[in-house]
This record gives sequence, structure tokens and C-alpha cells, in this order.
Amino acid sequence: MITHRARVALLAASLLLTGCGGGAAASPDHNAPAPATTSAAPGTPAPGAAARTVPRQLPGLGPKTRSAVPAAARQVVVVTGRGPDSPLSEVVLHRRTGTGWQPGPAWPAHNALRGWTDHHRAGDLRTPIGVYGLSDAGGRLPDPGTRLPYDRSTGGFRSPGTGFEGESLAGSFDHVIAIDYNREPGTSPLDWTRPLGAGRGGGIWIHVDHGGPTHGCVSIAERHMKDLLRALDPALHPVVVMGDHASLAR
Repeated sequence: MITHRARVALLAASLLLTGCGGGAAASPDHNAPAPATTSAAPGTPAPGAAARTVPRQLPGLGPKTRSAVPAAARQVVVVTGRGPDSPLSEVVLHRRTGTGWQPGPAWPAHNALRGWTDHHRAGDLRTPIGVYGLSDAGGRLPDPGTRLPYDRSTGGFRSPGTGFEGESLAGSFDHVIAIDYNREPGTSPLDWTRPLGAGRGGGIWIHVDHGGPTHGCVSIAERHMKDLLRALDPALHPVVVMGDHASLAR
């Protein structure tokens, strides 16, 4: 019988040549309450939002994190993890307006199996904390209408096999957005240039959720993935800010 430790090692090795820091795996904590969602378009007011005060600062971010957000950024995807070792998180796209930051709907998401880290290493099963550009997209399926450069590859965006708990990974890379962690912006998400060196990992993407934690990426439902792709605009210099609650509040 293959032990759980061996199964994890085999899965990591089999997916080493894919994105998401090597692949994706395991199942969510079904006892945890799911974040609320709405059908409003990303970066636009939800019903009744006109009566709310638009925050002048991005909510949940402390001074250190806020200072890392480029002044030119007008779109910020905030990924907030539930805890430093949790694979569950929430994604909200914020758009800077003349009066403040207008949030879109909150989408439930997964991050890496073992949570978050300030110093990501290849194979550590943690998602890197920080502020990173969102420059390029791609996927196995055709471009759903994004303004980001989109590289379609039916062979390159492979997501074979199953996750840690046996869930299928099929379709995980139908659409992806490259997170500019240890990669060369302006290239396909499949590009393997690693400015920090191979040991620091790479292939960290936002991609389609398969129902469980990832090796290092952030994943959201397919419909939300398409919404995000259509909303992001290079002219607004989009970035992602990601980490667990306590890390983002620094």
C-alpha cells in the first residue's frame, strides 16, 4: 500500500513540468464556512453598493503591504488566506476610482496545500506571499476575451492525473493567469525563465479550481476565472496581493 507521504512525492514528481509550482492537489475543509459570493461583474459595485462607503485604502492590508503596491496599479486582486497553514482563501478584484477602491464580489479559492510562505522554495507546497504583477495569460482553451496577452496551447497547458485526495485535475489549466513570481513578464505562462533560480520555484498561476489545494498557485471556479480574465486590463497595471490574513496586515 502506498503511504500518504509517498503519494504526495509521486504526485509532485509527475507534475513537475506543469505550472502551479508543480501541480495541484488534496481536498478543501468542508467544515469551514464558504465565503459569500455575488453575481456582480468583477471590479464593479454589487447591488446596493452605492450606499456603502468606498474605502480609501485596500481593506485588510497593513502599511508594509500597501507600500509594495505600485502607485500605477488601478486593479488589485487581493487573495486572502484563512491562515498561514490553510489551503483556503478568498479572492476579490478591487478597482481604484476617484473616490477610493471599489471591490468586486468575493470568490472562494484554494491556495497551496500547506498554506503560505515569505520565502517560497520549489516543492514546499506553499504559496508565495507578496505583491506581484499580472502580465500574461494563456490556457488549453481559446481566449475568453481578455485584454492580457493570451497564449493558447493544447499541449503545453497539461494537467494530468489526480490530486492528493483523488480529485481529477482535468481542466485546471483551461485558463491561467501567470503571477509574476520568479518569471519573466511579457512571456507565455509556459516560459521557464527563472530570474531567482530554479530552487525558488516558479509556474505560480491563477487557474481553474479542481476542488482542492494546489502546489503553489491560487485557483478559482471556472466562471470566476473567465470573469477575471475579461476584467483585467494591462492599461490599469493589475497586480495581485496575496497571503494569509496576518501577513497581509503587516
